[in-house]
Parts: sequence; structure tokens; C-alpha cells
Amino acid sequence: MKKNLSAGRQSRKIKKAGTVCLTALVLLISLVWLAPLYITAVNSFAPPAAEESAAAQETQFIKISLLPSGFSLEQYSQLLIRTPVYLTMFWNSVLITLSVALGSVLASLLGAYGFTVLRFRGKDIIFLIYIIAMLLPLQVTLMPNYMTASFLGIENSYLAVILPAVFNPFGVFLLRQQMKILPYECTEAAKIDGAGHPQIFFYITLPMVKSGIAAVLMLTAIEYWNLIDQAIVFIKKFERYPMSMFLSRINQEMSGLSFAAATFYVMPILALLLYGHEYIKNGIGLISAKER
Repeated sequence: MKKNLSAGRQSRKIKKAGTVCLTALVLLISLVWLAPLYITAVNSFAPPAAEESAAAQETQFIKISLLPSGFSLEQYSQLLIRTPVYLTMFWNSVLITLSVALGSVLASLLGAYGFTVLRFRGKDIIFLIYIIAMLLPLQVTLMPNYMTASFLGIENSYLAVILPAVFNPFGVFLLRQQMKILPYECTEAAKIDGAGHPQIFFYITLPMVKSGIAAVLMLTAIEYWNLIDQAIVFIKKFERYPMSMFLSRINQEMSGLSFAAATFYVMPILALLLYGHEYIKNGIGLISAKER
């Protein structure tokens, strides 16, 4: 009896020690990931003169501090009031991101509904091609997309960036997997009652895949807020660049404002993640839970 009690106590001690070690490891990893955000935010409120003088040195390194040496909104004032091109590129990013996210949700819903509900020959083969296209790196598809944009006469415009992104196969894949787990009896009962595909789509399918729609919307917005490669290839005019393209330039030409620019750049997407991380988790987790 005493041996069992001592073995149980030892087991609890080992579990407690394991929990403490795991918690410490998670906290350490979190600190490593949060450190750049903290340093950027803290230094964005420092007077810009210190950063400019440091950037002017031969080493070209920007001086940073872990603790705030002072509080000033001068960087934000120069960035948002005296640098109008920055706000112009901010709204360029908003336009591209919203257009891609909303268009991708609409196209993905229609494609996923067709692959799930409609019956036609070759459906599985076409979906397999979708999966292969989803696995291709972006750089592989840039040249075909550029040739298509050149043929349509939309190069050097936002349409050359938006149209390929709208038909991204990832959204179709995610929503199709979620629509597959919907009760088959619901659509069959609606068909018996005389409902057509528009009624089934709007009144049965859409309400049941809200979490998947939110996941596609936010994941697409996060991806295209950080637009780089497509902007380099398709957009030639500087004033039409998204804000992600301007950050490298501001680091070279206006290094004293780089912290404020980076902080302002990350705020919208960070707010979206904080607000919608539950939707992303539910939209993706629901699929794996149902399939198990």
C-alpha cells in the first residue's frame, strides 16, 4: 500500500515538473516571437532624430532601445501628416486586400458548392487539379499570370494582381471540405420540397459554413496584406504600390520613421488576428473534428 502511495506521489511530481517545464518553454517561445513587436512599438515613440543620426553612421545600423527613453509622437506626425505617399500606399493596400478577400470568398463559395452538391462527370479529376494548383509555389504561377494579364491588356493595373488571387484554390478546398460534412438529408429534403440550387445555396449551405467563410476571408486578407512578389511583377508605377512595398524604401531613405511605419503597418492585421482568431480556429478545426 505504501509503495503504491509513494509511486503515485512520484508520478504526480513528475507530471507537475513536466507541466512547469512545458509552460516555461511556451513562455520562452512567446517572448522570442513577441520581442520584435515590442521593440518596434517602443522605438516608434522615440524621437526620430536619434534614429536618423544612428542611420547616418557608416555601419548603417539603426539604434534601438529595449526601454522607452522618452515619449514622442513625432515619428507618427511625420509619417501620417508630412509623408502623404505613405497613406496613399496604405489605402492601396486596403483596396487590394479587400477586393481579393471578398472576391475570393465569393468565388470559393461557388466553386466549393459546385464540387460538393452538383453531380457531373470528371468532378474528382478537376478537384485533384485544384489541389495540385494549390500546392504550386507562387513563383511558378507568376509567369503564366503575367502572360495572361498581358494578353488581356491589364498589366500595370490592380486587376492583374486581384484576378489571379480571387480564384485561389485554397478557399475552394477549405470550403469544400466543410460543405462535405453538412447533413446530406438537408439538401435532399429541400430538393423534394421544390427548392432549386439558389435557395439551397443561400438558405441552407451559407448559414452552415459561416466559420469557414470567416476563415477564408481572414486568411486571404492576411496573405495579401503582405503583398510583395505580385506587386513587383505587375505594378510598375510607384504611386500604385501597396504599403508592403514602401517599407523597404522607407528603411533606406527615411530610417528615422521605420519603427512608426512598421507599427502602423502591422496594426490592422494584428487587430484582425486578435478579433478573428476564434473564427479561424473554428473554421479549420471543425473540418478535422468532423472527419475524425
